[in-house]
Amino acid sequence: MRTTSDTSSDTSGDTSGDTSGDTSASFGGSAAVARSMELLWGTKPAPTRGRKPGLTLDQIVAAAIEVADAEGLDGLSMRRVADALGVGTMSLYRYVPSKAELHDLMLDAVTGEDLPMDLTTGGWRAGLERYGRLSVEGYLRHPWLLRASLTRGAMGPNQATALDAVLAAVDGIGLNSGQMMAVVELVTRYAQGVARERIEAAAAQRGGGQSDEQFWAEYAPLLDRHLDQRRFPALTALWRDENSTWVDSFDFGLATILDGVARLVDGA
Repeated sequence: MRTTSDTSSDTSGDTSGDTSGDTSASFGGSAAVARSMELLWGTKPAPTRGRKPGLTLDQIVAAAIEVADAEGLDGLSMRRVADALGVGTMSLYRYVPSKAELHDLMLDAVTGEDLPMDLTTGGWRAGLERYGRLSVEGYLRHPWLLRASLTRGAMGPNQATALDAVLAAVDGIGLNSGQMMAVVELVTRYAQGVARERIEAAAAQRGGGQSDEQFWAEYAPLLDRHLDQRRFPALTALWRDENSTWVDSFDFGLATILDGVARLVDGA
């Protein structure tokens, strides 16, 4: 995953309410990539003066992830993380220069949750299918991840390991390097879309207090009375088809994507 915008300025005030389903903006530290890379890869020189550190970077990142999971990325601030750790806000800056670098560290940390990730067993198709399902699960665990992009930012060791694993799944099957990356991005984007839809549906259910079944039980008769077969022939036929067999949209979509990749591989 990558980041697209510099949000390095810290928002010290807390955001009330549940914003865990808010996926409207990207996050990252594009202006602080060098600092993030030092932290991610452990190459930042250790301080030779001052008090002995009372925290670890892993503790700070874990606390930040808990805050973001509970309150959404808009509810995350250095102050909120400090409160969760029971320390003063300024003490965090000894470890993390700003929220931009913290975002990069959080992203790499949650990417590591599914590692090691063997995607070569069973062939490229099985590997990409597993990658797609793992991606959706990751976004559902951490909805704020949907505000990360694939285009910029600091790549950490966990991200590099995950990308290496999925590239290994499609290596040697006849695709060139550009096609390999495009296939990975295609599956990733699809997983993002599916996860975003599920997160929004869950948020709507929490907000309205109705399950999907309850909603449609009330809504279906309202829509049915407005469907005119002459005006909406295809929609009306589908809506009133008593023999219709619904398919799992995620499975169908992923299989269709992989069918397309298979044709590309066969052509190569």
